[in-house]
Formats: sequence, structure tokens, C-alpha cells
Amino acid sequence: MMHRKHPFSSPATGRRSGIFLLVLAAALSVGGCDRHNATGAAPPPAEPISAPGGSMRMKQVAREAEQQAPAAAGSGASDVLQGTPLQRYLAVRQDLNVEVAPDQLADAWGKVRDLCGTLQCELLSSSLLRETPQQPGNAMLEMRVAPADVDKLLSGLAGVANVVSQNTTSEDRTAEVIDVEARIKNRVEFRDSLRLMLRDKTTKRDMSDLLEIQRTLADTQAELDSSATQRKVLEQQTTKQHIQIQFTPTRTLSQGGRSYNPMMRALREAGSVLAESVGVLITFLAAVLPWVLLVGLPMVWLVRLVWRRRRAKAA
Repeated sequence: MMHRKHPFSSPATGRRSGIFLLVLAAALSVGGCDRHNATGAAPPPAEPISAPGGSMRMKQVAREAEQQAPAAAGSGASDVLQGTPLQRYLAVRQDLNVEVAPDQLADAWGKVRDLCGTLQCELLSSSLLRETPQQPGNAMLEMRVAPADVDKLLSGLAGVANVVSQNTTSEDRTAEVIDVEARIKNRVEFRDSLRLMLRDKTTKRDMSDLLEIQRTLADTQAELDSSATQRKVLEQQTTKQHIQIQFTPTRTLSQGGRSYNPMMRALREAGSVLAESVGVLITFLAAVLPWVLLVGLPMVWLVRLVWRRRRAKAA
């Protein structure tokens, strides 16, 4: 008597079930690591993925991953309750406004910029606007400085300029750094698990299964690269201070400090006022001259002719 084979007992279907259970076990392990890192606890050692011996083995691995996750979460919570010291990551920023004599503005700006090149300092941007008759000069420097060299930079700045105001702010980026580091660690473990699956030569897999594993591996590597870039940016922001210096020329004030010296201001603006007056005169002549030639001269000639005739009649 012939027995029918069950439709779900084909070898290809069994291999697909094994691949599905392998990916499920790796995903559950990564989920357990996510819960570990969210509570600040060290993740348990990952179980290497070996060649599957059957669906029962895969189910057992999945159950073990589910059992390890809550245990690790509990251990992380106990570490927090025990008061384990947590490293803080602060992004510090300083904004300074300084005054320099107008004729020394460019020199002071250049000295501070050169001083940044001799320290653990990264110049982000710089600008210089020299003084003109229409507007005063100003300059700006933006940089990232290591905390050990901040005092040296400020001392050099105080030697060439007068610090008018200084504003310091800090932003706590600890939670963001911990989240990124945990995501990187989880992605690394998941990537290594997928690589082990590709290296496994004892398990027969279809081409579609291999392509799916490679596609998942590529997506995981892209996520890992993005998180690594974000971690580098956070490292720059938390290991160095962001310092911005605004240079302005020293202003000459009258007694009482309420307004500028009117005599000095008049002398500075005399040239521009004279130039504007001459410009207005030239514009007026250019506008009036055509009318004088076309209308004015004929009118003068006509009036003079009428006056001569009347004079002749009167004589």
C-alpha cells in the first residue's frame, strides 16, 4: 500500500524552515541585547550559530534567547539601583565678544588664528571685514578646542583683545551616546551572526536563501556605518569645546557714554558728505542742461527781440 508524503515534508521546505528559524534566533538574540544595553547592563555572551540539527534545535535556541533577555534586563536595573557611576558626555560651547583698536583688528584676529594652529584646536570657520568709510570692521573665529588647551587660547586672546562678554553653555548628550553605542554593538553582533550563516558549508541552502542573507547583511552593514558616523560626530562634540569669538573695533564715546563724539564723527563723514553733494549737483546739471539748451535759449532770444522792437518804436 502506497503512502502519500505530507506536502510540508519536502527537503526544500525543511531547509527553508531551518533558515527561517536561524534568522529568527539571531533577531531574538539582538532584541535581548537591545534590552540589555537600554538598562546599562553588559550583554551575555552570544551563542555561536552552528549548523542546525533540526527544527527542535532552532526552537530551543529561540527559547534560550527569550529567557536570557529578561534576566539581563533585571541585572541592568539592579546596577542602576546600586548607584553604578555613569560617565557623562557634555557638549560645551563658549561665545565671546572682544574689542580691539580699529587699526589692530586684523592683527589680533590673525594672532588668535595662528595660536589655534599650535594647540589641539580645529578651526571651523573664520571671517574678516576691514574698516571702510561706510562701515566699521569686524572679524570672527569659530573653532573646537581640547579642554586642556582652552585656558591657553583664552590667555592668548586676553593678550591682544579686551573680552567684553563671555557666555558658556553645556548640553548633556549622555543618553544619545549610550544609545548609539548600544546600537553599534547590537548591529555588530547581528552582522557576525549573518556572516557565520554564510560560512556554514554543512547546511544545504537554496540560492534564494543565500541572497536573502546577503541582502540582510548589506542592510545591517549600512546601518552600522551610519551609527559609526554619528558616534564620531558625538565624540567631536563632547571631547572638545566649541568656541566662537566675535571681534569688534573699540568705539570712541563722549562723556557720559551716551553717544559717539560728534566732532570725530563729522570728520569721518566729511568726505562722504562732500562726495554726495557733488554727485547731487552733477545729477541736477545733467537733468537741467537739455531743457536749458532746447527751451531756455530760444526763450531768451525771443524776449530780447521783443524788447528791442519796443525800444525802437518808443524812440
